[in-house]
Amino acid sequence: MIPVIDASALDTGESAARRALCDAIGEACRGTGFFYVTGHGVPEALIAATYEQAARFHALPDDEKRRYHIANSRNHRGYVPPGEEDYGDEPGTGRKESFDLADDLPADDPDYVAGYRFLGPNVWPDLPGFHETVGGYYEAVMAFGRRLLPAFALALGLPEDAFAPMFTKPTSNLRLLHYPAPEPGTGSERLRLGIGSHTDSECFTILHQTKPGLQVMSVDGEWIDVAPVPGSFVVNVGDTLETWTNGLFTSGPHRVVGIDEERYSLPLFFAANFDTWVEPLAPFVTAKRPARYRGFRSGEHILSEYAKGFRYLRKLHETGVIRLATPPGETSRYMRAPTPA
Repeated sequence: MIPVIDASALDTGESAARRALCDAIGEACRGTGFFYVTGHGVPEALIAATYEQAARFHALPDDEKRRYHIANSRNHRGYVPPGEEDYGDEPGTGRKESFDLADDLPADDPDYVAGYRFLGPNVWPDLPGFHETVGGYYEAVMAFGRRLLPAFALALGLPEDAFAPMFTKPTSNLRLLHYPAPEPGTGSERLRLGIGSHTDSECFTILHQTKPGLQVMSVDGEWIDVAPVPGSFVVNVGDTLETWTNGLFTSGPHRVVGIDEERYSLPLFFAANFDTWVEPLAPFVTAKRPARYRGFRSGEHILSEYAKGFRYLRKLHETGVIRLATPPGETSRYMRAPTPA
């Protein structure tokens, strides 16, 4: 149900192989919104080194990790301890933790100085090689994401550079996620949740995983496993791309269920510029298919969605430090109930 697509033809110009690649991506995005991609060009050695750095960080003592607590940052960077995040429709186990980073902009970046959340400098732990390795991984996966953008456009019948102006200063976020092994005596119930059912707020997600646990909602409304495929990333459509296509592409619900061993994963959420206005694009709005979504600023939507899961963001909202386009507990992206494509 989740196709494996070879991306090695991304850079072959006007070739039959590239056309077939774009058609395959379009078919997957009209279904579950998920596909595996191989031939991506991100070095396996860099991926392995990034996992090693993630494990080194998460093995640090709790008080050392909390020095980098994400609530201490102005731009959503740093350590997310267990219990800080409760994102999704169902409660999680509360044991998941993460280290979050994004484009490492200087402290004098005008948007950071102006208070744009998600833009600015990273928080880097004091671990030899962490900055170089993890920063290098971020740049490599971002480069692959930029190569995917024209393929999404061509799959929709748009000019291949249609989305490029929306990604000149993206707010893309990388997470070094860690799901600890179950504690002794807790049993091995597989539906113990690592993260509840949700969709991703951004344009699309590029996920690397080495262990099972990810599940996606099928077109028939059943949870199906998205097991690791060697040499691949999992790519899925997010809310932004679904909105631009007026629901032609699917931002599929997904979750992580518990397994009986420790699990790491590396999702990169490929996002548009903070101020990008997102609404159904003209080619996908017709008399038979009117606009199904309200417009929103990309960064404001992401912040509102993150506040549904991050306790510190909800507290900032409650105390008036930040304003949210959509308060926690509300869903206003849809103009009306979604209807089948």
